[in-house]
Amino acid sequence: MGIFGRDPLELPADKPYLALGLEGSANKLGAGIIEHGVDGSMNVRANVRHTYITPPGEGFLPRDTAQHHRAWVHQVIRSALVAANITIEDLDCICYTKGPGMGAPLQSIALVARTLSLMYTKPLVAVNHCVGHIEMGRVITRAEDPVVLYVSGGNTQVIAYSQQRYRIFGETLDIAVGNCLDRFARTINLSNDPSPGYNIEQEAKKGKRLTPLSENFELMRLSSAGVETSGDEYNTLPEEKRLENLTSPRSWFSLIDTELRMLVRVRFRHAENVATNKVCKVGIAASDEGWENWMSALGGHRTNVICRTSTRRCKSDGDSVRQAFLRGDEMGGRAEKRRKTCSSRR
Repeated sequence: MGIFGRDPLELPADKPYLALGLEGSANKLGAGIIEHGVDGSMNVRANVRHTYITPPGEGFLPRDTAQHHRAWVHQVIRSALVAANITIEDLDCICYTKGPGMGAPLQSIALVARTLSLMYTKPLVAVNHCVGHIEMGRVITRAEDPVVLYVSGGNTQVIAYSQQRYRIFGETLDIAVGNCLDRFARTINLSNDPSPGYNIEQEAKKGKRLTPLSENFELMRLSSAGVETSGDEYNTLPEEKRLENLTSPRSWFSLIDTELRMLVRVRFRHAENVATNKVCKVGIAASDEGWENWMSALGGHRTNVICRTSTRRCKSDGDSVRQAFLRGDEMGGRAEKRRKTCSSRR
């Protein structure tokens, strides 16, 4: 039996199950409400976000990001409840991102979640950020046992489900793909609104010629630091020393194209170890459409079923936290509220 007097596996059989999810592992603050029907269906009742955006050329510091979350979390939660047309008393559970992520923002959201749980006597479930992205991707695409390309600002991993756990088969050796794009955007003072990666992608679509950049991958691991450095060097060369017709869109196009090629090649190497041809991309940096073209171009004799996740669902939000909550709750993820903490690590 769970600490709330019932088996954590036992969900209400006579009414829908309403869960509030709080996400704040980085600069995006999200609150959402999901309804799990008695027939197993899922309905997103609300999904509200507010993003901490810094000036061009600057990143977001943990302290400032945490201050943003504390300032906006009340309004974001209230907006989610209004959008779902419910009160907080109607909720059956509150869940929050435990990690991985930035320490100070995670602590701010964990404090809010624990406070609401104690005030309204609601069960509290901690959720792994990575699992949240994966589970939301699986629900949206309806993919069964896919290979997961998890590409975000802090993570670049090839993941598959094995023996009741998600296993990492390959990952970055240094910085994540999203972090690589963010650093490059700061170098050239590109706007952070709505996100550096999105703005680079839009500018990259104007590029037509490819500049060779450093590629570094071994077996099922890759390195993005060299790619970013190469892009920085090309972009900062004096005008007279640049390659012919080298423009900023060409640099951005080359940067993204090189990263996508490495990701797809690592995925194909992983395909030799698993008995599935389904690929699901998750994470905010996975919203780029170009990787699907490379998946088809490099596929060769392999048949790949690409499970497309919408750009909105690639981002960190309360929906992904709530979906992973259901997994955590079903597997007995509840614990005493005083033990509910957070961690910047996995």
